[in-house]
Amino acid sequence: MRRRSRRAEIAQHRERWLISYADFITLLFGFFVVMYSVSSVNEGKYKVLSETLTGVFNAPQRAITPIPVGEHPGLVAPARDQVIPPPVAPAPASSSEPSTTVREQAQRSEALQSMANQFALEFDRLIGQGVVSLQSSDKWIELSMRDSLLFGSGEAEPHYDAFPVMERIADILRDKDNAVRVEGFTDDQPIRTSQYPSNWELSSARAAAVVRMLAGEGVDPSRMAAIGYGAWQPVARNDTEEGRRRNRRVVLLISRDAAIRGVVRSR
Repeated sequence: MRRRSRRAEIAQHRERWLISYADFITLLFGFFVVMYSVSSVNEGKYKVLSETLTGVFNAPQRAITPIPVGEHPGLVAPARDQVIPPPVAPAPASSSEPSTTVREQAQRSEALQSMANQFALEFDRLIGQGVVSLQSSDKWIELSMRDSLLFGSGEAEPHYDAFPVMERIADILRDKDNAVRVEGFTDDQPIRTSQYPSNWELSSARAAAVVRMLAGEGVDPSRMAAIGYGAWQPVARNDTEEGRRRNRRVVLLISRDAAIRGVVRSR
């Protein structure tokens, strides 16, 4: 019996290496599992994380509290480690051609001045007589006519002398697209007739009559507007006959531009 037990014990001790071997294999398996998991990290996320951490740890230090300089509390000196951005240089002036809008406006201003010269030549005699006056700028031509040149006293129907005047004006305006605003004015003498209860109606009717005559001579009606001011925009005193005569007038405002509604609103 003793021999059998001794032999069994020796056989048992010889097989103990299997336990150590099994432990080693288990640890080796775990090691390869960990290595595999590390090798399959998402490369994109790892790159983003790496760049973020690099930016945080490599960012320059910035001062939090400025240090006053001298006796001027409003001036602060930069901290020793503070990063000061370089000054921004002004953008160089463009050497390109002016915009289309600017060029067009310049061309239209030149055309408007040429038109003013035409009016000056056409009405030179009447301007000399003081019946017509002419003023111009780079945006407007103002052609002012005494009411006696176009209408009878207290009337808005043009008399026979008005038609040649309108023909001469239409000859200059007919082929142009400039907006034209016709304005009627009166003196401060009240008028109360069945046709014109006040100077508002009379001045408006005179302006409308001029627009109608110009349209009849071929000027585009869509480029024109008629406005009555009554006695409320005088150019002279109304306490003299000469002043009242100057205030009774019809004015053509010829714009550099073509949009009549824009002209009416911006004046």
